[in-house]
Amino acid sequence: MAAARSLLFLRRSSLAAAAAVGETSGTTALSSLRGAEAFAFSRLFSSDAVKSTETLDESSSAAAANWTESASRDDLRSRIFRLRLPKRSATVVINKWVREGNRVEVSQLRDISSELRKLGRYKHALEISEWMVSHYEFKLADSDYANRIDLMMRVFGIDAAERYFEGLPASAKSNDSYTALLHSYAGAKLVDKAEELYERIKESGLPFKAITYNEMMTLYISMGQVEKVSSVVDDMKRQKIAPDLYSYNLWISSLAAGLDVGGIQSILNEMIQDPSCDEDWRRYIDLVSIYIASGQLENLGADPDAESELGVSQRQWISYDFLVMLHAGLGNKDKVDLVWKALQMTRQKIVGRSYICILSSYLILGHMKEAGEVIDKWKQSTSSVLDKASCDRLVGAFAEAGFGEKSEALVTVLKQK
Repeated sequence: MAAARSLLFLRRSSLAAAAAVGETSGTTALSSLRGAEAFAFSRLFSSDAVKSTETLDESSSAAAANWTESASRDDLRSRIFRLRLPKRSATVVINKWVREGNRVEVSQLRDISSELRKLGRYKHALEISEWMVSHYEFKLADSDYANRIDLMMRVFGIDAAERYFEGLPASAKSNDSYTALLHSYAGAKLVDKAEELYERIKESGLPFKAITYNEMMTLYISMGQVEKVSSVVDDMKRQKIAPDLYSYNLWISSLAAGLDVGGIQSILNEMIQDPSCDEDWRRYIDLVSIYIASGQLENLGADPDAESELGVSQRQWISYDFLVMLHAGLGNKDKVDLVWKALQMTRQKIVGRSYICILSSYLILGHMKEAGEVIDKWKQSTSSVLDKASCDRLVGAFAEAGFGEKSEALVTVLKQK
């Protein structure tokens, strides 16, 4: 039951609610998994997603903790959290708090709104945003407008978010607010509107970051239009915007879907030379190198574009392997667990390539127990045979990449099984 709730959360929850790997702009609190079951994971490819994927159980636990704490205190945050039902008004609570002679700080309201967003209480979060606009507009940051666009979309729909953005003064149409609206279009799979806004973004002259371009790449991958991803990367380079790890993963995923091994190798070489290349990047590069060296983009069968039960071809499912490798590269073992669990719960038959991807990720992170469990699952599979040739190629790929100890550990685990 918990696993089922986790998949439901993956499909309905925000590709946002930014839990933390870093950015504090409004756009990091954005995003959601929308669309058909065939692309249940597609929105997870953006940087937003990697930073924010939580399970339903985690959110429920957080909600319970907040409720317990709020019940025993009497401050503004506690009063708002005690509202619970969406029909009750956060605006009324704030106004009453002020009438009682209490101060309200913008930073305090931002924090409360952020917590409410993480718990899916978007109406109350939007009411706080509206109160901020009506009382502290001169103190609002770009991220506040971006958050409001996202909340408008969640509460009233994409048209309301669009009208709000278009009604903003030029000074408030920042890179954050543009990216927030682009994110909304992408999440709703509105390709034409997203492309139109993307052109406005490029012509605006504003200092955008990689996350904006990642949104377009994510949209194209989710729609199966992988051939358009490279043109977005070209736009980034023309604008002298450095790709981040998420950008590279999206780019590589698009080439993997086209089985362009040479193109992937070229990108990996570029990443190695990138000044931003750190331990996470190198771990990701190693995983992709091992994936390719073990032959996972070869021998996809007579028709790699044939659709599975979910209407997704093998080429498209390859993209999910790169999502797992991205999480592993970032050291997010819990996210690897989550995607692996969700993958097992779809109607898609898991092929040997995906087993090897998960197995490699656990191995490179040093989690031998989980690696053994993947092998057990693979042995029990009725859709994919755990064959010696595949395992030998994987052992050899680890050794070739300089992971002699990991290679030996894999041999040991395989013997035990």
